Amino acid sequence: MGGPVRDPGLQPARTRLAWRRTTLSCTVAAVLAVKAALQSSGGRTLGLVAAALVLLVWLGFLAVAHRRITGLALNEAEPPLMTRRGAATAALCVVAMAVFAAALVV
Repeated sequence: MGGPVRDPGLQPARTRLAWRRTTLSCTVAAVLAVKAALQSSGGRTLGLVAAALVLLVWLGFLAVAHRRITGLALNEAEPPLMTRRGAATAALCVVAMAVFAAALVV
């Protein structure tokens, strides 16, 4: 008939919760970065550009996380792997947020 039936247990729920926690953390970091960028620059062009970049990175990570949360088919015998594009986007967003955080601290 078909392949072996997979009993995932609570793995799908834990994976979705992990993505949601990560998204929440990224959202808090983005809000704090935008606040710091706007306060330190007094609303000048550089601060607005920095805030826009942070929001752009946040939206990219949010899109990847949303796709993973809603598209997880972990109940299947062989769940789909994350695409290279999705993994690269998530990694790029994390690195960009780290660079923005380091720039705000300095």
